[in-house]
Amino acid sequence: MSESSHLLPAVSSFLSSPKQLLIDGEWVEAKDGRTFATVNPATEKELVQVSRASVVDADRAVSAARNAFEPGSAWSRMTPRDRSHLLWRVGDMIDERAEEFAQLESLDNGKSIASARGDVGVAAELFRYFAGWATKMEGTTIPMSVPGRDFHAYTRREAIGVVAGIVPWNFPLTMAAFKVIPSITAGNTIVLKPAEQTPLTALRLGELLLEAGLPAGVVNVLPGFGDAGAALVDHSGVDKVAFTGSTEVGKKIAAGASKNLKKVSLELGGKAPNIIFADADLDAAIAGAALAGYFNEGQCCVNGSRLYVQREVFDQVVDGVAAAARAIKVGDAFDPATTMGPLVSAEQHEKVMGYVRGALADGATLAAGSPDPAADRGYFFSPTLITDVTEQMAVQTDEIFGPVITAVPFDSEDEVVAAANNTVYGLAAGVWSRDLGTAHRVGSKLRAGTVWLNTWHADDVTLPRGGYKQSGWGRELGSFGLDDYTELKTVIAELR
Repeated sequence: MSESSHLLPAVSSFLSSPKQLLIDGEWVEAKDGRTFATVNPATEKELVQVSRASVVDADRAVSAARNAFEPGSAWSRMTPRDRSHLLWRVGDMIDERAEEFAQLESLDNGKSIASARGDVGVAAELFRYFAGWATKMEGTTIPMSVPGRDFHAYTRREAIGVVAGIVPWNFPLTMAAFKVIPSITAGNTIVLKPAEQTPLTALRLGELLLEAGLPAGVVNVLPGFGDAGAALVDHSGVDKVAFTGSTEVGKKIAAGASKNLKKVSLELGGKAPNIIFADADLDAAIAGAALAGYFNEGQCCVNGSRLYVQREVFDQVVDGVAAAARAIKVGDAFDPATTMGPLVSAEQHEKVMGYVRGALADGATLAAGSPDPAADRGYFFSPTLITDVTEQMAVQTDEIFGPVITAVPFDSEDEVVAAANNTVYGLAAGVWSRDLGTAHRVGSKLRAGTVWLNTWHADDVTLPRGGYKQSGWGRELGSFGLDDYTELKTVIAELR
């Protein structure tokens, strides 16, 4: 089934011309005139040419963001209430154009249209949730006493300045919202660098923000490659870098930002353990394990890719997850029957196949799936379950970012906790047990930023997310998500 017959006129219109950079409220070509193609991963065909930002363009965008932030600018004169109203308005505008955003996301990323619709709904809700916080970033009064002298001491929450937001390709619109929304809620300005694989919804969001009345220069959008992102990290005019992506790139960003000690928040890789005890509700645990591992084509940093199952129910759970994997309909995003689309790119497709082939060469066994492409055209890959793995295999230690689950039996609680924590990552984890004491006790021992008990992927915009160890620095979302976008100022006044 071709997606072209399903495209909204607004989507076709958006794709009808090359996409430009958003700098200082204007759509402009890259200074050197370079463009790149963004590709539909289901068909491997070009969607549109996009302007490719360079180091020079990064400097232009940072200058625009700096000017928009300075005292006396239109943005600096907007009150918290003004920002709140603007954020709420954008949320409503996204809802009004939800199908347009979902179609663009599916075309650019490959995920099913149903999944893309869910992502768009989250983005809209994020704007409305943070709209409430724009007027509630309050300081505190602090008692201060010195004999014979009177003081009034208090704290203020203030915007940091210019933020560089660098986002990945697995949830393009949602991840853009994760950076843009807290930035402008707190009164910062931002230069957003979307992933080169998936720039389209970030560019459409830029159009929407201007339409909503955001002053020029507050949000700038720079589609491009790693050189543009590195230029933002190195730029002396950037006060904070907010990055979501791989741990490898996160380390480079932390090193680059250290040159002038700009603030950094990082949500990085994961290799989440999912633990099923023998007393669990096995029907729910099997369905949860399949969701944990195969959600979003497996391209999700909190997916439960390491499945640990108590030995007496290991075969039953493996059979159940394998059956669930085989039942997943892999196909084009616009086919209503599709539950899993393609991987995002040829590079990612080759990477995932390489891990599976490597595991088989090392002696692992396929319980479901294949080490080969799932279609002749497009970056499709079958949901895969692998057994007979060791803790030393790359498929068990590395973040694969594809629909691949490894299953390992365990005997004791101490054994599985040690295995689950035996990773450089610490983003998410899960425990399944009817005994709530066991679930909470084991959950408390797992070194991860989010721990699910008898569920997986249950989430809400009010809840913070982030990781332990090499899964990142800081937290996003919830009231905690504003901490990394503000400075805390202490004011001490002597009363005379």
